[in-house]
Amino acid sequence: MEDECRTPRLLQNQIPAVFICPPPPRKKPVPGNRRPPPKEGYFQPPDLDSFFVMRKEAYA
Repeated sequence: MEDECRTPRLLQNQIPAVFICPPPPRKKPVPGNRRPPPKEGYFQPPDLDSFFVMRKEAYA
């Protein structure tokens, strides 16, 4: 009667050990070294406003 049912004892039949999950990915660092605006100001050509002239059809 003992030969009828037995638990398998071989290593290939055993339940594998539980693996530990890796840690979550780290957040990317916030870029904090922004360049300050130029001390002399930004370049403004004298004819810059001529590119942005409103047309009569646009606001009529």
